[in-house]
Amino acid sequence: MAEKGPAMTAFSLEPAQLAWCADLRALAAERLRPLAEKGEPGRVNRALVAELGSLGLLGRLFTSGALDLCLMRESLAYACTEAETALALQGLGAHPVHAHGTESQRARWLPRVADGSAVAAFALSEPGAGSDAAALDLTAAPDGPARWRLTGEKCWISNAPEADFYAVFARTTPGAGARGVTAFLVPADRPGLTGAGLDMLSPHPIGALGFDAVPVTADDVLGEVDRGFRVAMGTLNLFRPSVGAFAVGMARAALDATLAHTAGRDAFGGKLRDLQAVSHQVAEMALRTEAARLMVYAAAAAYDEDAPDVPQRAAMAKLLATETAQYVVDTAVQLHGARALQHGHLLEHLYREVRAPRIYEGASEVQRGIIAKELYTAHQEAR
Repeated sequence: MAEKGPAMTAFSLEPAQLAWCADLRALAAERLRPLAEKGEPGRVNRALVAELGSLGLLGRLFTSGALDLCLMRESLAYACTEAETALALQGLGAHPVHAHGTESQRARWLPRVADGSAVAAFALSEPGAGSDAAALDLTAAPDGPARWRLTGEKCWISNAPEADFYAVFARTTPGAGARGVTAFLVPADRPGLTGAGLDMLSPHPIGALGFDAVPVTADDVLGEVDRGFRVAMGTLNLFRPSVGAFAVGMARAALDATLAHTAGRDAFGGKLRDLQAVSHQVAEMALRTEAARLMVYAAAAAYDEDAPDVPQRAAMAKLLATETAQYVVDTAVQLHGARALQHGHLLEHLYREVRAPRIYEGASEVQRGIIAKELYTAHQEAR
């Protein structure tokens, strides 16, 4: 019998992993959800971030692989989406520093991200460059040797304008597309940096940033000048499968709520589950959720093994999982009826939460484009 390799975790979790996931769900329900409920909508919940740090979960962002990141995000999302989002945003904003930062940058910021005392943000999107990330207009104009001034806007930036630092992507070479973008670590107290919150469908901390000749130097560069697009895409390749894990966590919560409701609800002389139309919908919800979970785990395992098809797998995982979660939550609302539309109901909360992941970190249409590009490239290389 062949020895079991690491890729098997994409299909069957080990008992220790299952136990860890159960512990995370319990922590999310017992310790994190009460803090989340005390938070102010649309604002960074620093008490929640600090608790994630004290539990050691933020520190794991820098020591765990992609599969562990997915397990954390799925488990937290099941019981407390706010905790999941707070953890994910710390990871997204800090990963460019962890992966590409200098020793000085890492020493200054990563310990504070890990203990929850500093809030990170990933500043890529702009008013005219959302899905087309290579079309960035934020300008890094030369201001002497190894110095630049950042001028322009960023929009729909999670944790803005309250983050303590931003991984900012700006154009250093005009007309060069993706090859002329540089990543900078910009502390929030830099002169000329301003921001304002945005009122969104789901009340997460999201805002716009204004850059009025914000000074940066070579000491602020993440990676190499004009190679910042690689920093951005490398970060997204890691986090896209885990966006799928977030979606799977929400889908599983909606599925479990639906099982409980349809098993206990009296209707038409029996229980809702006795109606074939209902039971078949529940079966479809479970089928799609499990398929999405397996694809997410497989993409994460591929990332951890440094497989060559990570971009395609990551795109597939995010696409399938986020579209699946939208279907599952919507179906759960339908099967619950009007009660699920009441403010404060789990499904009312999930219905608002589930929509955004189909857009951020690459909309579903972008993921289909990535998949098609990777498929045709592989086909051409095989000829």
